Amino acid sequence: RSGTLEKFKEAFEKALNGGEKFSVAARNCTESYMALFDEGYQDAFVELANWDSSKVREKLRRDIDAHVASVQAAKLAELTSSYEVRVKEALYGPVESLFDGANNETWLSIRNLLRCETESAVRGLSSGLSGFDLDENARGKMITTLEDYAKGVIETKAREEAGRVVVRMKDRFSNLFAYDADSMPRVWTGKEDIRFITKTARVECLKLLSVMAAIRLDDTADNIEKILFTALLDPSSSAAAIKSNKAGDPLASSTWDQEANRRSNNWLPPPWAIVALLILGFNEFMTVLRNPLYLGLIFVGYLVIKAAWVQLDIPGQFRYGVLAGLLSISTKLIPTIMNILRKLSEPAPVATTGANNPPRHLTAATKALENGSTRSSTASSGNKTEYSDHNKEQ
Repeated sequence: RSGTLEKFKEAFEKALNGGEKFSVAARNCTESYMALFDEGYQDAFVELANWDSSKVREKLRRDIDAHVASVQAAKLAELTSSYEVRVKEALYGPVESLFDGANNETWLSIRNLLRCETESAVRGLSSGLSGFDLDENARGKMITTLEDYAKGVIETKAREEAGRVVVRMKDRFSNLFAYDADSMPRVWTGKEDIRFITKTARVECLKLLSVMAAIRLDDTADNIEKILFTALLDPSSSAAAIKSNKAGDPLASSTWDQEANRRSNNWLPPPWAIVALLILGFNEFMTVLRNPLYLGLIFVGYLVIKAAWVQLDIPGQFRYGVLAGLLSISTKLIPTIMNILRKLSEPAPVATTGANNPPRHLTAATKALENGSTRSSTASSGNKTEYSDHNKEQ
């Protein structure tokens, strides 16, 4: 039995490598080597009259079927993977180019590209599946998986490009502001309408933002561009709409406000996390109670971390990506912490009192005495003058 199985494997692999269809090769090899086993059984039956080979034959057939099934699964996975790679290569680059020059026709072009490439891949996959004995359900499931994979490629690329939409908007604004309609550098003579050029550049940036704001693979109309233009390009009409009817402004929807308030107010972790912290952190909690010095260290550490968080502006550092944020923080972290510790270690300024800086109440009293003495001397001199004048008159 084992010898027959090994011969079957060799013959089956040779038939597949020769370009024979999978189902035909499996059927021919199975029939051939089962017949070979039956011939060997006839010879053995003559020598051993009481030998029953039915169980051995059934086991051989199960081994052959299991080998055929494993090879079929590997071949189907290889076939599906090859077409997924083709779809990704056919979609990734063109979609990126379409997003580079995003306009009102971008998603229409992406849908057409997706349909063409998906149909081509499905035709190729269906042709490859024709050599396998698959029912319609299994065949349809594999085709649906390939179609979903193609859509997933578009969605993944769209989200990736949406993460860089701010950079793209800046580049588009700079290009439109610095170059004219013929892609020639502008020569500023002082007669240009700066306001019109700026507004045109802003309009194009908002169009780019509206294209990247949603994934439109189902050809459903939306008013995202209109909302953005009303809310960001024409603030006067947007303010009037908000004042007259707040529900009319989707960017100020009460649903969004409620969701934002709920998330901002929900600062506590979930109950299961609180219970886990209490159970797992019991030993640490008791250690802190036994040695209150740890509380002071924890408090000082919290102050230092909080001050570093505020001075480094951690959320702002990650605005342009994780890598850029980490690099920026790594260059500023040590100097910031040293500056905080230096400020904490500096003594507080103390007001000095002494001969050069007498107390305030003593200074006031001294001034009062001096004023009194001045008045007395003035009065005395006045009296003396009157007395001398009186003597002269006599």
